[in-house]
Amino acid sequence: MNIERIIRIMAGSFILLSLTLGMEASPLYQSSNWLWFTAFIGFNLLQSGITRFCPPEFLLKKLGFKRAGSCSA
Repeated sequence: MNIERIIRIMAGSFILLSLTLGMEASPLYQSSNWLWFTAFIGFNLLQSGITRFCPPEFLLKKLGFKRAGSCSA
């Protein structure tokens, strides 16, 4: 699995989790403050698209994961 795919899975999971915990209609509702986490993730996705800087990407590189299109030989 490559870094880009892992980051997309992480972002999608965090968004779904924060919406589940922050929406009053959800059976797992905790607090509407969880919606701030959703906004934070969205902001980070936006700035990552503009600046090409993504902290999880740096961490995943350190853990040995490869970027998409990298040779895995």
